[in-house]
Amino acid sequence: MSAPIVNVGLVSNIFVRQMHFELTGDTELGHKHNFDHITLLAKGKLKVKVNDQETEYTAPTMIYIRAELNHELTAMSNNTVAYCVHGLRDMNKSDDIIDPLSIPAGSELRSLIGQIVAN
Repeated sequence: MSAPIVNVGLVSNIFVRQMHFELTGDTELGHKHNFDHITLLAKGKLKVKVNDQETEYTAPTMIYIRAELNHELTAMSNNTVAYCVHGLRDMNKSDDIIDPLSIPAGSELRSLIGQIVAN
């Protein structure tokens, strides 16, 4: 069992956490948040354990996770991809975290980030 490969993005107070579960059995260990959020299951199958109760989901679907509930995600198929999406509170737009590879060519922002990364 391994943890998923994680990439994080944050734009305009919207937090997105991409999780790529390469192998069946890969697990995002149990944790909880002080806010509700959606887990968008884009590809594959997930078992979601909330307070010791399990539910299986097949993509494409959205999974609602309530605040303060301990939850754990386990891939039930290889190459499962899921995204946790939620709004952040008290964040400034200047706190954006942007993966340069997510910006299409032709965007002024892509050129600017490319220059920063090169230096």
